[in-house]
Amino acid sequence: MPNNAGAAPHVKMGKKAVIARLAKYFLRYKFSVLLAFILMVGSNLFALLGPWLSGEAIDAIDLKTGVDFQTVGRLCFWMAVFYVASSAFSYILSVLMIRLSQKIVRSMRQDVFDKILSLPVGELDRVQAGDLINRISYDIDTVNASLSNDILQAATGVITVIGALIGMLLASPALLGVFVITIPFSVAITITRSRSVRPLFRKRSAKLARLNGFSEEMLSGIKTIKAYGKEQEILEKFKERNKDSVDAYYEADYYASLVGPSVNFVNNLGTVLISTAGSFFYLFGMITIGDISSFLLYARKFSGPINEFANIMGEIQSALAAAERVFRLYDQPSESADAPNAEKLSEVRGELCFQDVEFGYDVGETIIHRLSFSANPGQTVAIVGPTGAGKTTLVNLMMRFYDPQGGAILLDGKDIRNYTRSSLRAAFTMVLQDTWLFEGTIYENIAYGRQGAAREEVERAAREAHAAEFIEKLPEKYDTMLTDGGVNLSKGQKQLITIARAMFSPAKLLILDEATSNVDTRTEISIRDAMARLMQGKTCFVIAHRLTTIRNADLIFVVSDGNIVERGKHDELLRRGGFYASMYGAQFE
Repeated sequence: MPNNAGAAPHVKMGKKAVIARLAKYFLRYKFSVLLAFILMVGSNLFALLGPWLSGEAIDAIDLKTGVDFQTVGRLCFWMAVFYVASSAFSYILSVLMIRLSQKIVRSMRQDVFDKILSLPVGELDRVQAGDLINRISYDIDTVNASLSNDILQAATGVITVIGALIGMLLASPALLGVFVITIPFSVAITITRSRSVRPLFRKRSAKLARLNGFSEEMLSGIKTIKAYGKEQEILEKFKERNKDSVDAYYEADYYASLVGPSVNFVNNLGTVLISTAGSFFYLFGMITIGDISSFLLYARKFSGPINEFANIMGEIQSALAAAERVFRLYDQPSESADAPNAEKLSEVRGELCFQDVEFGYDVGETIIHRLSFSANPGQTVAIVGPTGAGKTTLVNLMMRFYDPQGGAILLDGKDIRNYTRSSLRAAFTMVLQDTWLFEGTIYENIAYGRQGAAREEVERAAREAHAAEFIEKLPEKYDTMLTDGGVNLSKGQKQLITIARAMFSPAKLLILDEATSNVDTRTEISIRDAMARLMQGKTCFVIAHRLTTIRNADLIFVVSDGNIVERGKHDELLRRGGFYASMYGAQFE
């Protein structure tokens, strides 16, 4: 099998490329985005009118003539109206953005899952399941949090900054000249730290994926760990990976958290300069107190978004790093498309031929060497050999999970690459050593692949597979829910259900990969008739280590190091006294 150490390294994406690809998801919901933009502009414009009205109200207070209560009251009333309208728009905007972000995340998660299903088996063999789960859950949730909060804050901040800048210019161009001294420092700090922090968040996501992958692998093998007394060793390994993950989190969050206080200090320094300069301008009659008040309020509004951006920069960088991991998965090549002239396989006879097939999982390393054999319709062909000989690889090639690098595989006289993959795979039924059951009832699992199957058919298949004996003892019988791959059943019971499921398939080719390895010898003997009925009229490929199970096979291939070293029937191979005979003898010594 292929090396599972990890997928080939990927080229890092630029920030602009990631943002551009996120923008495409926004464009799927143009009306919501347009409405959000209108609400955002309206909310900010109403809020930006407040400082101007405040300044006008202050200037309506004269030390000589007194207070113009009518003007102050009118201005305060409109201030209240505008602030209430701004708050209402802001609330509606927040709700809209939450819904919009959920739609986008739902689309992203669906796209990720669709992509995973379209990946070639070779790519899936190289990636830990925990890493894929991490991208579906953690990475997309991180993007979701940023979409619903951070991006809204950043976009709102841009409008606020522009509006506040215009307000300051109208209030006092002279004070604006003082204020702009500090702006380059704030912007420089934010941009510089943003560039340096993003790789840290990329590293954080990778470390977490490594931790999740390790955890998923260890939890799936917890019984084996306990059986070998390896708990302490596994704890130490988890502790190491957990520490790496925590350190990566701390490093990213620590350096990101330095930005906010630095920018805040520069902005506060700007407020001090404005207040000092404003006092001198007022003494020389260059500005009114109301203008100073309005300018300071606009200055705070201008600085506020920069402070907020500095504070949420870490979260935005984390979201961009997470989105980059998701998009890198998108960019993985899908399973190659069917040939342009590929036809749908129908009326299968079941004749399968390997012609000089060569194959290797890794470039430059061939494990199947010019292998040739034929299986006639209705024949039972057994494939035996030592572990690692290439038996399961032959099944992978038959199903087109992989394509050979040389030679051809023919089904009913045509290269299987000339058939659509879906119709080719539908021509096979598989019963594997590693059973697979999904969350649902026993009835649904047996009837898998045949929607609307009658209850009587399911029960008959269960009886033929000798699964009915334990199913009918369960409290809910065929309506018993199976969870987490059927953890509430034994391995043997799960295998009987998969055999019952295979009874439903009309496919003309059957693959049995250690199909009875998890049942005891007595049960195997009792279901032998059921297996015979399952195999009747089908071209069967049986992979077995228990050689007694393939004594009646029409043809036995002995595979070693990717080559067929012997072929023939059971008795014939025993008489030869070769590799098969030595394997058979070893099992009964």
